[in-house]
Amino acid sequence: MSMAVLEILVYPDQRLKQKSQPVAVFDESLLQFVADLEETMRAGPGGVGIAAPQVGRFERIILVDVSCKPKIKNHGRLVMINPEISEQEGNVVGREGCMSVPDFTGNVARWDRIRVKSFDEFGSARTHTMEGYEARAVQHEMDHLDGLLFLDRLVSRRGSLFPRKVYKKN
Repeated sequence: MSMAVLEILVYPDQRLKQKSQPVAVFDESLLQFVADLEETMRAGPGGVGIAAPQVGRFERIILVDVSCKPKIKNHGRLVMINPEISEQEGNVVGREGCMSVPDFTGNVARWDRIRVKSFDEFGSARTHTMEGYEARAVQHEMDHLDGLLFLDRLVSRRGSLFPRKVYKKN
């Protein structure tokens, strides 16, 4: 299975506001898309998550892998299809960035602990309980499925948006 790096939609592209549909068919083409999506996430600078709508596919598919961050509790590589938050608690503000908003980061309030029900790419039901940075990353990616960007959730309109440091090309 060869993989491709897909083009990422960048704000203010109106397609980023589109709501995504649930995945109904788990087949070979889904597996190929998930592989391409993962390749795209890993090709980006510091990417720990990506959602299908960011590459113009409006289905409820996200990938999150925060295992590259030291000392953060995590589940490793997560493919979450049709994810739903079934429990949440705690509220915490943190800084977020997004491959679709490459020039800025912002302060966003999220649930600190969540339980998420979803399917993996093979159609098996999964439930994960997560906290902290991993929970934030999942909530951020899930927002894309409803046409929301972190820009829509800034803690305040003033003082919550920051120019991103330029990534150095290796």
